[in-house]
Parts: sequence; C-alpha cells; structure tokens
Amino acid sequence: MAVLHYFQRPGAEGGPVSLLRSAQAVLGGVRALHRELCYSVSWTGASPPNPQETQLLHWLFGCPFESGDVATESFLCPGPTDLLVEIGPRLNFSTPFSTNVVSVCRAAGLGCVDRVECSRRYLLQCARHPTPPEEAALVAVLSDRMTEQRYEEPIRSFALATRRAPTWHVDVLGGGRTELERANQELGLAFDSWDLDFYTELFKKYGRNPTSVECFDLAQSNSEHSRHWFFKGRLQVDGKEVSESLFESIMRTQEKSNPNNVIKFSDNSSAIQGRAVCSLWPRDPSRPSRFEKRKSTRHVIFTAETHNFPTGVAPFSGAATGTGGRIRDVQCTGRGAHVIAGTAGYSFGNLHIPGYPLPWEDPALPYPKNYAQPLQVALRASDGASDYGNKFGEPVLAGFARSFGQRLPNGQRREWIKPIMFSGGIGAMEDIHVHKEPPEPGMLVVKVGGPVYRIGVGGSSASSIQVQGDNASDLDFGAVQRGDPEMEQKMNRVLRGCVETGKANPICSLHDQGAGGNGNVLKELSDPAGAVIYASRFQLGDPTLSVLEIWGAEYQESNALLLRPTDAALLQRLGQRERCPVNVVGTIAGDGRIVLVDDLEAPVTDVAPVKPSGKKTPVDLQLEWVLGKMPQKEFVLSHSSPALHRLCLPPGLSVGDALERVLRLPAVASKRYLTNKVDRSVTGLVAQQQCVGPLHTPLADVAVVALSPFETVGAATALGEQPLKGLIDPGAGARLAVGEALTNLVFARVTDLRDVKCSGNWMWAAKQGGEGAALVDACGAMCAVMAQLGVAVDGGKDSLSMAARVGTDIVMAPGTLVVSAYAVCPDITATVTPDLKCPDGKGALLYVELCPERHRLGGSALAQCYAQLGDRCPDLENPDSLAACFRVTQQLLQESVVSAGHDVSDGGLVTCLLEMAFAGNCGLQAELLAPGASALEVLFAEELGLVLEVPSAVAGDVCRRYEEAGVRCLPIGHTGPLGPQSMVRLRVNGREELVRPVGELRALWEATSVQLERLQASPHCVGQEERGLAQRQGPSFTLTFDPKIEPPLLCQMAQPGPRVAVLREEGSNGDREMVAAFIMAGFQAWDVTMEDLYTGQVTLESFRGLVFVGGFSYADVLGSAKGWAASVTFNPRARAQFAAFHRRRDTFSLGVCNGCQLMALLGWVGGESPTSDPPGGAVRPGVLLAPNDSGRFESRFVALAVEQSPAVMLRGMAGSTLGIWVAHGEGRMRFRSPEVLAAVTSGGLAPLRYVDDQGQPTQEYPLNPNGSPLGIAGLCSPDGRHLAMMPHPERCVLPWQWAWMPPDWRRTMEVSPWLRMFQNACEWCLEHPEGES
Repeated sequence: MAVLHYFQRPGAEGGPVSLLRSAQAVLGGVRALHRELCYSVSWTGASPPNPQETQLLHWLFGCPFESGDVATESFLCPGPTDLLVEIGPRLNFSTPFSTNVVSVCRAAGLGCVDRVECSRRYLLQCARHPTPPEEAALVAVLSDRMTEQRYEEPIRSFALATRRAPTWHVDVLGGGRTELERANQELGLAFDSWDLDFYTELFKKYGRNPTSVECFDLAQSNSEHSRHWFFKGRLQVDGKEVSESLFESIMRTQEKSNPNNVIKFSDNSSAIQGRAVCSLWPRDPSRPSRFEKRKSTRHVIFTAETHNFPTGVAPFSGAATGTGGRIRDVQCTGRGAHVIAGTAGYSFGNLHIPGYPLPWEDPALPYPKNYAQPLQVALRASDGASDYGNKFGEPVLAGFARSFGQRLPNGQRREWIKPIMFSGGIGAMEDIHVHKEPPEPGMLVVKVGGPVYRIGVGGSSASSIQVQGDNASDLDFGAVQRGDPEMEQKMNRVLRGCVETGKANPICSLHDQGAGGNGNVLKELSDPAGAVIYASRFQLGDPTLSVLEIWGAEYQESNALLLRPTDAALLQRLGQRERCPVNVVGTIAGDGRIVLVDDLEAPVTDVAPVKPSGKKTPVDLQLEWVLGKMPQKEFVLSHSSPALHRLCLPPGLSVGDALERVLRLPAVASKRYLTNKVDRSVTGLVAQQQCVGPLHTPLADVAVVALSPFETVGAATALGEQPLKGLIDPGAGARLAVGEALTNLVFARVTDLRDVKCSGNWMWAAKQGGEGAALVDACGAMCAVMAQLGVAVDGGKDSLSMAARVGTDIVMAPGTLVVSAYAVCPDITATVTPDLKCPDGKGALLYVELCPERHRLGGSALAQCYAQLGDRCPDLENPDSLAACFRVTQQLLQESVVSAGHDVSDGGLVTCLLEMAFAGNCGLQAELLAPGASALEVLFAEELGLVLEVPSAVAGDVCRRYEEAGVRCLPIGHTGPLGPQSMVRLRVNGREELVRPVGELRALWEATSVQLERLQASPHCVGQEERGLAQRQGPSFTLTFDPKIEPPLLCQMAQPGPRVAVLREEGSNGDREMVAAFIMAGFQAWDVTMEDLYTGQVTLESFRGLVFVGGFSYADVLGSAKGWAASVTFNPRARAQFAAFHRRRDTFSLGVCNGCQLMALLGWVGGESPTSDPPGGAVRPGVLLAPNDSGRFESRFVALAVEQSPAVMLRGMAGSTLGIWVAHGEGRMRFRSPEVLAAVTSGGLAPLRYVDDQGQPTQEYPLNPNGSPLGIAGLCSPDGRHLAMMPHPERCVLPWQWAWMPPDWRRTMEVSPWLRMFQNACEWCLEHPEGES
C-alpha cells in the first residue's frame, strides 16, 4: 500500500483575493498568494498504476479542457523568502470527500483506491521569510482549526498510530463512589452528584462492577441531553413544590385541542391526521420499475431539534450534522416516513462585521477561544445546514436569525456565546406505517447507513455540561461530528424503498442514531425485549476503533431497524441497489438485557440471540436499569428579579434616525444572505418558500408544501420566538412566541385553529441563578395560553446548558422558546404573502390590532439598537382576540379577499409596513392615530397584530367582520404606485414622520445582509445585486402559446404512453419531481439507477427517452458531474448502453442541472457530437459547467427566454419569457474556445437564455445566476433530440410551484407553460415512432 500524490496546476487567477487580504493583514510583506491542490491517493495495488489507470486518475483530478494540468510533482517553486504551507483535513477519519471520490474511482474501475484526501498548498510570496509566530498566524487564517491541520510533509500513510483501547472494570464494589468519580473524570462522562450516587448504589445492589463501556453508555444514554431530567423532574420553586413536572404540563395542552394527533410525545416525530392523496409509487423499489399513481392516506409529521454545542465549536460541521440528525428523525417516524422540507434558525452573539460597526455592539466584550466567533456562526453554520440540505435534496422554507449581546443594568452579560442552531422538518407518512411493531425474539437487529468513525465520542454528555468551557477543551473537540449528506440520501432511498413496498414494508421498527450512538439507539430499538449485539458486525471506517468507540461514537448517517429474517433479502437488495451498507448486527433475545459481545478478534459466524461462551461482554445491562422508570431528579429553584431600567432613548430621536439602526439589526434586516444559498424548490412539492414578490424578497411568514404533486392538499408550518421579551418577563416571551407562530401561520389556509399542533423547543441556562425558575414561568405561560387558544404541543426538545465561560464570567444566553406551529393545509394555493400587489391600482391597508392602545417598547428592536432592554414588554393579554382574528382571517383567505398580509413582529408596525412595500416594490401611504402615544411608540412597539392589503371596495366589509368578532381592525392607508422610486409616507397623530422612496429604505434594510454576503460570495456579484435592487421594477414575463391547449396527438393517445427512463446516480436528488412532470405529460416513467445498468438489471433499448436528473452526483467532489461522467465513460457496460441509445434516431434526452453538466462532459451538447466515441477514453467536450461567478450555490427564481432552435422539447415555445427555478453551484457555461461558442450560437443551439427585466439576454447577477456568457442557460444538439439546461422546468410544471408570477397570471393560469416541454417530448414520440430521419 502506498500514498500517491497528484498535484493540480494553479489557476491563472492565483489564490482567492479574500485569502490574500487576510494573509496581508497578518504579514504586510505578502505580495502574492498562489494555490495548488494536492490529491493524496491511498493505492492498495501490488504495483503502481498502469498507464491506463494513470490516465484515468489524471482525467479525474484535472480539467477536461486542460492538458498537463495534473502532475506527480508540485507546480509551486518557493523562493528563499517565500512560505509554502500545506493545509488539509485532520486525518483521524476519512472525510466525506474521500468517501465520494473512492465511490467514483470504483465506479470507473479503479478498485485499488481506498482513500483520497485533498489538501491545499499555498505559496505566499513574501518580502521576508515569516517568523514562526507569523507562520502560525498565517496558518490560522488559511485553515479551519477544528477540521483541518497543517501538513509539515507530504502524507506518507493514512494508517493511524492508535491501538484499540482496552475495556476495563470500574471497581465500584471495592472503591465505591470514588472509583466512579475517577472514571467520570477520565472518560469525560459529565455525571453529576445524583448520577454518581445512583450508579454507585445500583451496581452495589447487583453485586458487580461496571465496565468502562457501560459507564460511558450510561453517561450518554442518561444525560440531560438524552433523558430530559429537568422537564421530567420534581421542581421546587421559592420553597414550594410545583404540582406537576413541566413535561406533564405540556402534555396537558392536548386536553383543549382537537384530538387529531396520530403520534404525540413518542417516536422520532409527531404526526397529525392527514388526507387521502394520489401519489407516485414505484412498482418494485428494489428493481428498475415503472411508476404508478396510487391513492393512500398520508399523515403530516413534524419534528424539531437543536445542535447548539457542536455548532458553537465547529459551525459548519455542527450545523450540517444537526440538519442530518433532524432529517433522520423525520424518516424514522413509525415504520418509515417521507422527508419533505426543513426549517432553520440561528441565534448568535454580536456580529462585529469588519468595517461595518453597528452602534449597539460593544467591541470591548471578550469572546472565548474555544468557541467560534458569532460572525463565523452566522455564516458557516448556515453554510453547513444549507450544504447538507442541498446535497440531500431537502428544501429549507422558513426560519429565523437573531443576534444579541448586551450587558444588562445589573452588570450581567447576556449573549449567545453558545449559539442556537435550530432545525425543524416537515414530512409525511403512510397511515399503514404509523405504529412500530414491538420487538420479538428472533427479529434481526440491522444497521443501515455509513460506517463507524471515531466521531462525536461523548457528544451527548459534552452537550449536557452545565457551563460550556468547564470541561477540558479536547473533549469539546472530540464531540464534533462528520456530515455526509450523500450517505444520508442513500440511506433515505433504502428506507423509502421499504415504505414504498406498502403493506410488504419489511421494517418492523425503526430508530435514528443520534446522541449516545449505537449504545442508545440499539437499547431503544430492543426495549423491552433486549438483544445480543456483536461488535464485529458493524462496518468500521477505522480498524483501530475500540469497543467503547464502536458502542458510543455519535457518527452520523446511520439508523437501526428490526426486521424478520424472511425479509432480510429484500432489504439487502435495496441496499445493494442504492449502494448503501446494510449490516445485521444482532438479534432480539427476549430476556430484557442488552448485551454487547466483543468478537472483534474472532468474529462469530451467527448472530445468535444468546451470549456465546468464551467471549467478553463489555455491555451486559438489564434494560430496566437504563430505560425503565428511574427516580425523578429533584431541582431546587428560586426566582431572581431582573434589574430593569426604563427605556431611555436619545432626546429628539426621529423615526428616520431610528430606522437607520433598526432596519440594520440582524433580526429585522434582510435574510438574503441565508436564502440565496439554500435550495428552496427541490422535491417539486414547495408551494411557499421564504421569498416573495417580483424581486424575490425573503419575507414570507409561512412555509407551505404539498403532500403530492397531483393534489393541492398539503401542510403549513410557521415559527415563533421572542427571547428578548423573555428577559423582561419570561411568561410574556413565551406567550408572544405562541402568538408570533400563529400570526405567521394564519396566512396559509389550515383546517382549523384547534387542529394546529406545535413543537416546543427550549434553549435555556436552566441550572444557572434564577434561570430555572424563569423557565418554569415560561412553560406555565405557554401551556396556559395554548389552552385558551385551543392549540397544543405534541413534541419538542430541550437544550438546558446554554451558558459559556468567558474568562471568569459565566455568560448565559437569553432563554429561548421556539414554537413551530404546523397544520394540514386543505388548499395550498390560498396562501397570502406580504408583497403588496396594489389591487385595482390602489389597495387598502388595514391594521388588525390584537393589543389595542398598548405601545410597549421593552425587548424591542428599537431598544436593542440603543443597547437597552427596557422594563415593559408587549404581551398577549387576550388570547380570545387572537383566536377570533385567526378565524376571520382564515375565512378571508378562503374567499380570496386578501391580496397581501404580514404580521407585526420584530421592528414593530413600521417595519411590517415597510417590509410589505419592499417585497411588492411598491409605495404606500399610512396614517395612524394613537392619542397619548409618541410616534416611536406607535411605530416601533412590537405588539401582536396583522397588516392586510385588500381591494378598496371591500375594505369596509373586512373591517366590519373583524369588529363583529371582537377584533379591532382599522383602515390606515393605501398602497401604490409600483416602482423603487415610489414614496413611503407615514403620518402619526397628524404629523408626517417619514417620506422616503421605497428603494432607498429597502437599501438600508438590505445593508447588513449585503455586508454578510460580501464575506461569503464574490463582492463584485454582491455589488451588482445591490445596485440592481435599487433600480429594478421586476421581471416581464411573456407567453406566445396557450398552455391549456394540449398538442393534438397527445389528446388522442392511448395509454400506456412512451417509456422514459429517469436515470439517477449516487447523489442525484431531483428524480421524483422529474418523474411527476413526465407522467403529467403522458409518459410511462421508470426509475433507473446507474447500478441497474452496471448489473444488467435493465437496458436502455426499450426507452424512447433518457433523463439525467439534478442533484450532486458523488457530491460533485471532483467537479460538476465529473464522477457521473466517469461512471459512464469508464464503465464498459454503461458506456455501451449510452452509446447505443445516443446513436438511435428514435430517442431523445433531457439533462437538468447536474444532468446538464453530465451531458456537456459526454459531448451530447455543446459542440459537434463525436461520430464515434474514442476507445477507452473520455470525449473532448466543447463545453463544461464551471463554478458560478458568485463562488457559491445559488437558489433563485429567474426569467428565462425561449429562443428559436431545433430543440424538440421547446417546439412552439419560442418568444416566451417565463419564470423558472435555478439551484446550482456550478452552472457557468465555459466553452473550450470562442469558436465553439460562436458555432453554438450561430447554429441556434443555445435555445434558453437568462434575461433581464426588459427580456434581453444578460450576464448581470443575479438575473444571470452563474455568469454564463450571453446568458446561455441551455444547449441542444443540432438535431434537437438532446437538450441540456441548468434551470429546473420540472419544478415549475404547476402554477403553485412558481415563486412569483404577475397577479393577472396568478388569477387565471390553470396550466403552467413549462408542462409544454414535457408534452412536446411525448408528442414527438407519437409523431415519430421510428425517429426523425
């Protein structure tokens, strides 16, 4: 075995400009920075790679346009004063990058590659050689200290100099509690005094010593993180015992709500009664098969959790694995469920953006070194969560972001040093799969997913430490995890395959692996029957893992399930088809014990349900000891009255000056920096995501999804959190969180207010000072207000160690309750968005007040912007008024009366009005009367309420309906005209307080997001978007055909229609929406994988169409679709299949996004296609898809023009300009030469163009989201049969999938124009059964 090195030549542009600037900030004499990549390849062959293998490795690591850009020697030549630094991943485990590259290599026939890691080699040209401290500082700015390291010399071996740690016994019988305390310290268990006493007595009672593995197991499984001791404990507050636990109080909210839960307070997610829907099912998920439509009852499921500690230490990986863990919670509900969409939220400290001082941020406050800075959290945590969801194929549709750090009047500092990373998920499950089966003796215990790595060891106990920073920092680092979304997606496909066998679902029970690793999940799965588990049966990513690490590591992308032996073959077939590991690790025993057998040295051949003789059992626990009814922990709490000062604003402060600050506060300001980089359209089930209006402004109040592409029934979810009010009054903060969630949810049609269920997630420093009592108050307030409203909690999580040590101080985060409300949505098309639409040219503005004549500024954005908190905060005094408001508003939605609506929240009424104007790119006039209140109080108080836009003709009737329900509703003004120069005019008590153009105010609101964008995307692109927002009116869509009129042969077609293969590879994620689009057009759509082609399960001979879907094949680790192209080009069977299909004249193909990238690399588009493939080598493409000019993934809704071309699928559509989704990181068309580009354009082979608001092809960002020359978004072959495009027409085949369309289109459009593409393909197949000559 050897490690080979392949160096990629540096690009002409050198290293990233931002890195050069960072290096120059450390060492002023750095003149230039050059970067090359080094691929370190573990080669297991007996001899070095032969010439053919070498050529293939060079192709994989190089650019198809370049020659000689890969070498076995470095391209960098440092001078005597220069510094050469190599940075790469920490080598304690194989990275997800390596996992995917190895998969590519094996698919291409390179079986001798078993690990590949990529490092970056930087040559810094310096005026003088840096000193050692300067070198260390330069390394720090060039690397991520948590996940990377400097390589002092090239990697020679990936073998770890680590021996398996032995299992040892803790001598409790001999040494008592003292021995357990020693183990507690050595293993980092976070046992508190109660734990130490309990376990000492437990093992003395049973007369044996625990092993080190058992102690570790108990610490993880019974940590606060896992067992929720506080919420289930006995509480004493100010000397009085609370009558019931917090958990019992929360459960009792169900008593006043409709009994529509099918799962609550159990399982991995909660679920409510859904609807019967018609959806897609493959006939046999274990083989290539045709999709068919079936009717079934699907319930709506929801879950939410946080991943705060790992995100605080390593923001990207912590947030990524937090997202992955929550996805597994969704998919493991019942006997398996469907993942649909996610929500995300972030709370972090003061940002301190370089060069952008925010006056309320105190630069003197220190930050600990063992936590990421708040700015890193804001950017990298959202990067991690977005990247994971993008690659898995789960859209993120709603969320929040909040920044706070302040020293309160009593001198106490409150700040999110330990941040909040919140992740919620909505999904669906079949009615027949709601109930897990109890474990029965003889059932097999199976692990599905990725191998075991030395990752996250001790994560749940580390997260439970009372004050983060009180434990050793190396344990903090050891609790960081590794996210591999491609593996998670493969695992999801296996589980979905089980679900889609319907009544034959082989899964008896299913649990996700999270906190506590295998030890926790396998106990939960086997409880109460017990199981015998064999250590050798786990697939190891590292052969040096100890039994403790195998049992306790919190490695990701793994689930555990039970099945009967007769179903094992089906599960193995599914695993092989999806290339996902499936390992039988044990058997249900039936004796109530969990036993781990250490057979690593001599693996057993049979997973018998009895302990084999002669084998060590590092774990042998009675499940009753661990999961049974354990004694409640007792918590003695007391209130501490906050030192509150009355809000004192600067004398003479004007509304305009206040807005200069408030509109820049992260909680109020634009969230484009979050929404631009996260896929919001994948699945084709998204009816409402964050962005609204003609300029795609991130302001939606509610997320809405469909349960099926063939139905308009779905689900809605909305968030509420108001932690700063909770600093003044914890009860008010909780009530307002509920109120905010409902005033957001109200803008989607739901079945009934009493059908609304909520997840309650609590992030609190509950064991510090008076915070425990404050949490009790908040929980009581939430439960009481929910009972009055008729809504209920059905699940949730807690994170009660929200404090961090900063020097000698303990800094507590503001106690936070996040309420996620969700409900069934009977009509997903009835959703109302905040963007003003000026019905009939001038809409009426109505203010629905839920707390009339109250204007409290405590805990407001205005207070925070002047570094204060205040003493009187808003509250929800009259829940009945909110319930009545909810019901009236729902009726108005059903009648399509409301054209726009928004809730009053952070920033107050003025922000609500302005945001509606920003989103609609529209002016407004409003006059507010509030005798006795100042303009600042009226405009900036964050009292609950709604602002509605309705046609002027019905304004009086709408007000009357609210008044009759006991809710105050006042006409306050009108909307219009349209355009960024239109004026916003606000008068309060007869005085004009604000007169400014909407575009100017919006620029202020966008300013903080722009600053954050510059730190994560190309500053040039960010500047283009900033200037564009100041000038744009909005896109101009045009239509040159009637989408309702079907092509003639299609109208007469007899079923079944032509066959189309929807082809996917590892990492593809856009297949289901593509299948739906082709089925809507009349095709027989088949699910086909590359594995099916390799194994001969299917050939392409019987298919007229071949579709390459979107996603991230092999995570695009070596370039866009590079791995997929390798698996086609260098696999003889697949290569022959593709070549034969391409030669036939009766076939067509479509490649979208990743599929477009593939077709370019195969040479099917982008130049004259080769008449014959070069033997054994790759084609010479004329175009490839390069990284976007912005330097990051782009999720946008853009205008696309259809031009005249020979493209079969675009016939009759030329001249139209239509809205369409894009979602990609590498979409820039890069042509081999100017001549190739000229040939493509002159031949009419670039039929799709990104266009500006005037309909002209553009390279302006973000109208052109990637920088493709001449706005080219798609290419076709000269004969028109093959079409490749980066945008996603399959996500726009239904009107409700469009992010925005002109209001008149929205009122009248029944059929989306993009469906015509797919109908054209079917029509061509019918018209030319033998193909065109």
